Amino acid sequence: MASRMSGADRREQVLAVAAPEFAQHGLHGASTEAIAREAGITQAYVFRMFGTKKALFLELVTAAFSRVSDGMLDAAQGADGLEALSRMGAQYYGLLADRTSLLLQLQGMAACGDTEVRDVVRERFSAMWQAAAGATGLDAVTVKSFLAYGMLLNAGAALDVDEVDEPWASGVRTRIEPGLFAHITSETNR
Repeated sequence: MASRMSGADRREQVLAVAAPEFAQHGLHGASTEAIAREAGITQAYVFRMFGTKKALFLELVTAAFSRVSDGMLDAAQGADGLEALSRMGAQYYGLLADRTSLLLQLQGMAACGDTEVRDVVRERFSAMWQAAAGATGLDAVTVKSFLAYGMLLNAGAALDVDEVDEPWASGVRTRIEPGLFAHITSETNR
């Protein structure tokens, strides 16, 4: 039987158990029964806390995107322009260690055939765009290039490229140097 926990603690426990389940199996493949079993509670209790499996998934996907947006904003404090972008990029490398969070972002994108999921992922991607654009003051082309590199890094983390000893994987792992985005602007991209 499950030990007594406050509702808030139990909720955090279920989120911690559910994150890797959804990261590995996605919205439709994840098992609320497995989540409940690992948390030591009933499946009915999971649904009482979150309402639906999709609501639990969306809470996790939202948190995964927010972790990145919030981390980028924190890193950029006190800077703007390319300096802020460079700080955001350095922060992002640290976030790559949280593979579960990155997989949750990708699972959210993969589930965008569902309009409710798509709306949440759009909102969170918009927040990430706004974090990069707002903190840096840079043009759309530079922000787009920055986020495109980030998506490649997400794919690399999902593919576990650190475990692959091949030239393509080495290329994906290459650290982006701070000056990379200096030449990528709306001016140079006409």
